[in-house]
Amino acid sequence: MAGVLFSFYNFASLIDLNIGISDRLDENRSESFTILFCDFSGISQTLVETNLQSLLRTSDSIVHFEHYYFFVMPYTDKYGCNIVKKMIEDLFGRAIPSAAVCYPSNGENPSEILESLHAEAKKTLGTDLDCLYSAANKEA
Repeated sequence: MAGVLFSFYNFASLIDLNIGISDRLDENRSESFTILFCDFSGISQTLVETNLQSLLRTSDSIVHFEHYYFFVMPYTDKYGCNIVKKMIEDLFGRAIPSAAVCYPSNGENPSEILESLHAEAKKTLGTDLDCLYSAANKEA
């Protein structure tokens, strides 16, 4: 198991790729993939990346911006996302502030999905993810 790390500036393109794969392979359009946002403030980036890459599947993607990490998890619904979140919290031995959105229920394109993630983080955590606007503007 090893999640694959991508540049934050390719985030919208990565979402677009996952949408394309989901649309091609999942005719039911159920929750085809989930994006989990985690705030790892106070934990070293090296420790986060070393541990998370061994925890996640090779099909999962990791995108980070400063101490914010975003996990794109194909064929994972919100229930599965909560299991991954618990595994992350168990790994670090503490609660990790997080928010999650799913395709297609929370958006039909990268801009909508990123906007939904921004709104969810703001609502549940009070965290303003303005960095997502620069990712959405890089949309392919």
